[in-house]
Parts: sequence; C-alpha cells; structure tokens
Amino acid sequence: MFLVIEGEGELRFGEKRYPIRKHDVIACPPGGPEVAHQIINTGKTTMRYLALSTLSEVDTCEYPDSQKILIVTGQRGESGVHKMFRVENTVDYYDREPF
Repeated sequence: MFLVIEGEGELRFGEKRYPIRKHDVIACPPGGPEVAHQIINTGKTTMRYLALSTLSEVDTCEYPDSQKILIVTGQRGESGVHKMFRVENTVDYYDREPF
C-alpha cells in the first residue's frame, strides 16, 4: 500500500495507468503481470510516498518488464535467502540431483 505525501505522478497497474497526487492512498494486491505496479513521477517536483508492506517470511516478486523474479525469506534483520533470477534461467527440478 502506498500513501502519496507530496508530488504527483502516475500509477502503472497491469496494462492501465492512473494519475496520482498528494494524499492518494493506493493498494496493490499480489499477483502476476496483470497487477504488476509501478509509481512514476510525472510532476515537476520530487514525489514522496510512504510504502507499507506485510513483510511476510517468504515473498516472491515478479518484474515483467525485465523478466526477473526476486525470492526473499526470513525476518527483517535476519539472514535468509535474497536472490534475484532471470526468468530464462529456469532449470529442471532434477537438475544436479543424484539419481
């Protein structure tokens, strides 16, 4: 969820674009490319916003523009997995597994 504190811009949500400005509250659900979101500053001043997250212990993020996937595990401040992959680097489930 995002709260626009100052400035104006545009929310890209899936294939659609919406104007946003100061005091707008934006909720973006998790999902695939159809709900992928991006905040773009289209104003003449710096845009500032507050971003809130659930900070779940396991999270994945898909970046459809650059064809990447982010995997994050663990609580904030703890070591865990934090890896980003290109989609085209997919391997078979049994890759490098002894039989």
